[in-house]
Amino acid sequence: MKPKTIRAGIVAMAISTAALLGSHATLAQGIDSTAKKVGNKTASIAVKGASKITDKTYKGKVGPGGQTVYIDKKDKKYYVDNKGKKVYLKPSEIRDKKD
Repeated sequence: MKPKTIRAGIVAMAISTAALLGSHATLAQGIDSTAKKVGNKTASIAVKGASKITDKTYKGKVGPGGQTVYIDKKDKKYYVDNKGKKVYLKPSEIRDKKD
């Protein structure tokens, strides 16, 4: 075989390999992103469910973004964010609920 043919074959294989690996990385990134979204939503629903059972709901009041406000055993007010974490509120952050 001629050296030019061998080089052309190696270059073609390198380009093909790079394209395949690049597409797999993009696919894996999409799966990671979706898995995080599903995990965050599951955590949020679980914490909200537990809060409704164990803590009181602050009737007539909402959080800064319209979230439901809960009151824990120590009389602290909080809401549950999109990742399932409790965000404790200052009195100035609690708003009246608009009907």
